[in-house]
Amino acid sequence: MKPDCEKKIACYDNRMNDNNSKKTGRKIGYVRVSHKDQTENLQIDALKATGCDFIYGDHGVSGAVTKRCGLDEMLASLKSGDTLVVWKLDRLGRSTIHLLQLLSDLRDRGVDFKAITQGIDTTTAVGRMPYGQLAVFAEYERSLISERTKAGMAAAKARGVHVGTPKLSKTMNKALENLEKFTLIDTGAENT
Repeated sequence: MKPDCEKKIACYDNRMNDNNSKKTGRKIGYVRVSHKDQTENLQIDALKATGCDFIYGDHGVSGAVTKRCGLDEMLASLKSGDTLVVWKLDRLGRSTIHLLQLLSDLRDRGVDFKAITQGIDTTTAVGRMPYGQLAVFAEYERSLISERTKAGMAAAKARGVHVGTPKLSKTMNKALENLEKFTLIDTGAENT
């Protein structure tokens, strides 16, 4: 499902007149408010004070929605060496698994992360500590999902339900065997 991009706020660009905009290590901010009657001003002010070069955002969009125009555009703009900055972790997302996936993706891409009000800052040793704890929870959640999946598959098998790739019927197997016996003959006619 495509997100409603009309709820996206305009991108703030602090480097419009900066001739050195090609350097790496940009600070990219992201803001979000859930209700249309709320304002992002507090978040934007905090991100500007932190020195964000660009700020993306979504207005009137729940954090439970994983596909958001501003978020998707911001994630696509991030490069290795950049730092993603948010006012609070919940501005990035509400679902624990979605947050953990986003943070893991950032780490894999060489992008640092900073949540201003919560002391998470992967550019410092102390700030990496809570980030490391989040990674442990992500691994734990993946293990739980794997265990539940295996348990569900075992229960289905015990009830006689086939698990995995669907089996072909005898009719389909016979048809495939017959098809393999045919050879294509080149008639020399061109397809038009």
